[in-house]
Amino acid sequence: MHHVQQLINGQFVKSNTDEWIDITDPATQEVIAKVPQTTDDEINQAVAAAQTAFQTWRKTPITTRARIFLKYQALIRDHMDELAEILTAEQGKTIADARGDVFRGLEVVEHAAGIANLQIGDFVENVASGVDTYSIWQPLGVCAGITPFNFPAMIPLWMFPMAIATGNTFILKPSEQDPMVTMRLVELAIEAGVPEGVLNVVHGGKATVDAICDHPDIKAVSFVGSTAVGKHVYERASRSGKRAQCMMGAKNHAVILPDANKEQTLNQLAGAAFGAAGQRCMALSVVVLVGAAGEWIDDIKAKATGLIVSAGKNDKDLGPLISPAAKARVEHLIGTGVEEGASLILDGRGITVAGYEKGNFVGPTIFDNVTSDMQIYQQEIFGPVLCIMRAGSLDEAIEILNANPHGNGTAIFTQSGAAAHKFQQDILVGQIGINLPIPVPLPMFSFSGSRASKLGDLGPYGKQAVQFYTQTKTVTARWFDDEASRGVNTTISI
Repeated sequence: MHHVQQLINGQFVKSNTDEWIDITDPATQEVIAKVPQTTDDEINQAVAAAQTAFQTWRKTPITTRARIFLKYQALIRDHMDELAEILTAEQGKTIADARGDVFRGLEVVEHAAGIANLQIGDFVENVASGVDTYSIWQPLGVCAGITPFNFPAMIPLWMFPMAIATGNTFILKPSEQDPMVTMRLVELAIEAGVPEGVLNVVHGGKATVDAICDHPDIKAVSFVGSTAVGKHVYERASRSGKRAQCMMGAKNHAVILPDANKEQTLNQLAGAAFGAAGQRCMALSVVVLVGAAGEWIDDIKAKATGLIVSAGKNDKDLGPLISPAAKARVEHLIGTGVEEGASLILDGRGITVAGYEKGNFVGPTIFDNVTSDMQIYQQEIFGPVLCIMRAGSLDEAIEILNANPHGNGTAIFTQSGAAAHKFQQDILVGQIGINLPIPVPLPMFSFSGSRASKLGDLGPYGKQAVQFYTQTKTVTARWFDDEASRGVNTTISI
């Protein structure tokens, strides 16, 4: 049985713990590896290694740091197929989706390779006679990241490359449910030249999370995951004096106007609602049909019915959910939708996949006539469940969206520039898609979820990540010549 290792001070080592967590194939329930609950001593060793490494890494030339990530992105490309296969085996998503998971993280690595252009300060000459003022962006120290199960390649790559490129050292805590692809990415980072102690990896559940939040030598924590855990991390880390950013739960809507390109819209809705088995914080979980678009119900159902559910390695449309508990929760919420009066027009419960009868499968599920007081609307289902609501006008649809507390992403489908412009102005959500259902920005921008989907002011990658992982130091300098040295100045003015 494979035992997942830790990375401490440049060495991959087996934990001394007596508590091991099973990693299971979601399509078969077969235990494929075990991951440790890292001990307190091992966490302290990892932080101490990072603290020591920071003293030299922070002074490493920025071009040297950039070259490491140039090599790293090439290694990820060379190992793309291997990484996707590992990811699918432990997480369950299709091979195509797994490759996408890795690729979206790779884009952030590529961005980190341009750190010399991203970490430039400001300079103003002669703010007073002979006086110059300039600002520099310096690293914080030891930073940490806590990542979720649903994107075990992309989200770690959101975090440690930007933190390390800006001169920090890092403690990474992958999801205990699927850490193996993360560890392979870490191995490649070491191969690319990340020095010992600069990147460290610890494992486990709540105990490890709490230790990261509490440790006095960790200066910042980045988190992606559920709302409940995100709030816990933000509050606990903040109490310890740390910077914290937490990307949390969502309830993403799409507004469909009758003038939208029908076939294109239907295809994108199906992919965004049911892809990755709905296990995305940017999944499209609510569709608001405006006016005559309400007649598209049968077409939406037909698209969903045509999707194939199978084990991820078979590379069909949907793989399994991550665990039996996740499946049970999704099926329970589907049951509450029926009980509370929504119209279940496609039921994905109880499906079996030949050869994978123990898999955590839930098929595409669609509810019509959903109202805002129902549990299926109020909760993030995190499964392949689409809720359909109706609105008589664009204004009414905007009211529905703005009344929902979450703000991760939303979209409008229309051929009207005026309608799209009104939507992007009036909607209270951080990321807007126009004829795009999952509007996640590329790394030259920043992930900008908002409201109840986010705690902290800055996003996890892009320009905002450089700000998050650095502190601004402003220097005001005067170099005296003979003329300036004469006399005593007792006033504030210089």
